[in-house]
Amino acid sequence: MKKGKMTARYIAVAALLIAAEIVLNRFCSINAQGLKIGFSFVPPILAAIMYGPGMSAAVWALSDLLGAILFPIGPYHPGFTLCAALMGVTAGLLLNPNPVSIKRESGRGEFIFSISRKKVRIFPNVVAVVLVNCLFLGLVVNTVWVGMLYGSKTYPEWFMLRLGEYAVLVPVELVVIPALLKLGGALGKQLRTERSKGSENES
Repeated sequence: MKKGKMTARYIAVAALLIAAEIVLNRFCSINAQGLKIGFSFVPPILAAIMYGPGMSAAVWALSDLLGAILFPIGPYHPGFTLCAALMGVTAGLLLNPNPVSIKRESGRGEFIFSISRKKVRIFPNVVAVVLVNCLFLGLVVNTVWVGMLYGSKTYPEWFMLRLGEYAVLVPVELVVIPALLKLGGALGKQLRTERSKGSENES
């Protein structure tokens, strides 16, 4: 398969996942002042499993930004988009089956940073993603932006209110993400098979 076709498919998949996230987030979620419960995490998590941190960060951030522009629900803060991108990076690093390696040449030799694993597991991979994305970025950090935008409550008051939201989301994600790992793994395997066949046809 030619590189142009692979790039077109990559863009098409990203666009589809972004659109799906916007629909799930804006139209199929429980949205109230400062609160949101739904399954909008599914498309970017699939992007993380199939393509890694870059795709997942782009899907999460662009869907948040485009959703806020096209279908606004309450005020917007760029901190939400930043946190969305960080959620994508976290999910991609921990849920994509391909190990991540960063190499850098230094004066003393080659420095290698690697996140290697034999298999993506519920513990620690899925649990770590849920803890970082839900409890740290979603609850602790995003509550700062909610308090800045609405201002009717103090940070501790908003934190306790939104704690109920994440008391629902955390167990939901712990159940759904392992299922997405199987689905995303099967889809990713199919895409890799088609890519290898395309390379053989070119040669």
